[in-house]
Amino acid sequence: MKKIFLYILVGSLSFSACKKDDDTQTYKEPDDIATQNSYDDQAIKKYMDENYLDAQGNIKAFSSTDTSDDNEKKLSQLDYKTLPSGTIYIIRDGAQPTTNPQTIGPSDVIKIMGRSYACLAGDNNGTISFIDTFTFLNTISGNGVPLNDPTYYYVKQPILTAATTDAAKQPSYYQIPGFREALQKFQAFDNIDNSTPYNLQGVIIVPSRAAFARNAFYPYFNASYRNRTFIFNFQIYGRSDRPAGEVQQ
Repeated sequence: MKKIFLYILVGSLSFSACKKDDDTQTYKEPDDIATQNSYDDQAIKKYMDENYLDAQGNIKAFSSTDTSDDNEKKLSQLDYKTLPSGTIYIIRDGAQPTTNPQTIGPSDVIKIMGRSYACLAGDNNGTISFIDTFTFLNTISGNGVPLNDPTYYYVKQPILTAATTDAAKQPSYYQIPGFREALQKFQAFDNIDNSTPYNLQGVIIVPSRAAFARNAFYPYFNASYRNRTFIFNFQIYGRSDRPAGEVQQ
């Protein structure tokens, strides 16, 4: 029975393989978590100044040699909102559902298309930035099919029931609070077909304090998410009510 629940968990994740950057800098975890929080905020600001959204809503870095992006607005120049948790979200103009938009609830089954990254902020020779980044989700460059019911948004009760440790019995072991909080500021499309070309709805940036921080976490793809900031660049193709048997008790 435990193996069945493990398969359910893995099937609901279906993340792309993580790929470490080749130029990883040396990182020393600050003793004071407030310092890490400051690193996150500074690195996020730098990231938002160095990137923009292209015509399909993809996050792109400004080029120092190509002038075609000179008139693009920085992420920091867009109408972004910051939640009390420190999570930042950007609802992209012209990319939201207009036909029967769906409200996203805290226990909904969601279908997400896009990319996301897990980033580590640190001091790189006096400059605070993201010094290590790997891919957490990529359905665009991967199979091109939205991911259905990711556990990082909502973990099913049978998975919690089958867990064998106290930490793994808690929703916080799997879910990313800042992502959950910010996603509910968006609306989902009305279960559009998986083959529909994507037009990403926006961005959610979750500092580590609104993710797993230094708490226990599910080791998706055997990676560490301690002190990691998450960046989501996405479109919600659909949502549905969760079956009663999966709702957390």
